[in-house]
Amino acid sequence: MKICIVSDSHDRSPPLVEAIMEAQAAGAQAVIHCGDLIGVNTLRDSLKLGIPIHAVHGNNIGDVESLYRVMAKSDGQFIYHGQEAILEFCGRKIFVTHMPHHGKAFACTGDYDLVCHGHSHAAHIGMQADIHGGNCWLINPGSVAGIDAPRVKAIPTWILGDLERMNFEIRTLQQFESEV
Repeated sequence: MKICIVSDSHDRSPPLVEAIMEAQAAGAQAVIHCGDLIGVNTLRDSLKLGIPIHAVHGNNIGDVESLYRVMAKSDGQFIYHGQEAILEFCGRKIFVTHMPHHGKAFACTGDYDLVCHGHSHAAHIGMQADIHGGNCWLINPGSVAGIDAPRVKAIPTWILGDLERMNFEIRTLQQFESEV
């Protein structure tokens, strides 16, 4: 199963839609949003794409009440988990949070195959040693909106993940580079 991992869209709908469309074209069956989604208008066009979106809060949580109302009307298309989410896809246990230090802490537990977080706007794919002597994938998709990305040119990023093979790839949205 392939998944689209995004974060920090900060009310920018077009790059979020583009990342999801690219992920769908590559075979993704679900979206994980690691926070700072902000408002429901960010989601309207994404929900039309017909792929389930799982999201958590960020430190810029926006209009939470409206996000929960959209979830209630979405027939399972949008699941707003609150501060953190525990998901299971393809037999893989996934922990989702916004803050990097929470992500690292949960990766260390050995309870998860994959931990996803956002916040820093810097895309990263790596392994974190756990307390049982194993490793957990620790992933930050960066900012799908490209906002404040720590580069000379801020390029929106997201991650395409293959949970069967446990392969992850940072993808970019070059067409939105000049808008940030």
